[in-house]
Amino acid sequence: MFYKELMSAVAIVLTLIAFFPYIRAIIQGAIKPHVFSWIIWGSTTFVVFLAQLEGKAGVGAWPIGVSGIITIFIALLAYIKRSDITITRTDLLFFVTAMTSLPFWYFTSDPLWAVVILTTVDVLGFGPTVRKAYVFPQTESLLFFAVFSLRNIIVIIALENYSITTVLFPAVIATACIALIAMISYRRRVLVS
Repeated sequence: MFYKELMSAVAIVLTLIAFFPYIRAIIQGAIKPHVFSWIIWGSTTFVVFLAQLEGKAGVGAWPIGVSGIITIFIALLAYIKRSDITITRTDLLFFVTAMTSLPFWYFTSDPLWAVVILTTVDVLGFGPTVRKAYVFPQTESLLFFAVFSLRNIIVIIALENYSITTVLFPAVIATACIALIAMISYRRRVLVS
């Protein structure tokens, strides 16, 4: 049990290590997060935390909860700083899809379905950021998404109970972060050439 608590603590520390420089960069205007992505990520991450607790994830769920709270704060900060509030039809589609998917947990009353639906919604939340980062790849932090990917792998190690309910979200988000890093890296190289 001590090992799981230690891994959870490491994942929380990595969460803070990833977020605090990202928040500082937003305040300084160096990073311009897309508000819709962060609203989607904040709401889904926190609800996944609650579903993971119901699915007996134990201490492994705590980094997800911490992340959800900080992510909601980043959405608020992005809005206040007017980081990237341009809204395309595609962004609106991602946002509406994400927000209309949230009530399904209420109807299913099953943490597995909540995690499946919310993981899907969270991945949809990458849509506005992918669109923005494709055009302006310098407006996102590769380090942030790399640390977040590592954090999610450690979250999986910290889980007290392994099931689709507890593993799906961190595994998929780690993969999505790696894919986003690859796309941003590629676009940065292409735009420099």
